[in-house]
Amino acid sequence: MNIFGIGLPEMAVIFTIALLVFGPKKLPEIGRSMGKAIRGFQDASRDFESEFTREAKQLEEAVATSKPETEKLAAATPKEDSKDS
Repeated sequence: MNIFGIGLPEMAVIFTIALLVFGPKKLPEIGRSMGKAIRGFQDASRDFESEFTREAKQLEEAVATSKPETEKLAAATPKEDSKDS
């Protein structure tokens, strides 16, 4: 088991130190707070990703719809001959 590059022995040492520092009554409360913070970060990350994806799709659609209009304008504009200059 390897989470964030920390193995099981390292996690046991960290848990033991946290237990000594915070005490057995405070540790579950701290764990809950950390869990809520991580969940909030995951939700914000998911929202950012969906917003980014939605904006990228809108941009692709805008480019796709403007491309035929650009081609029509290019066909309608008279081209200058470079030989006449």
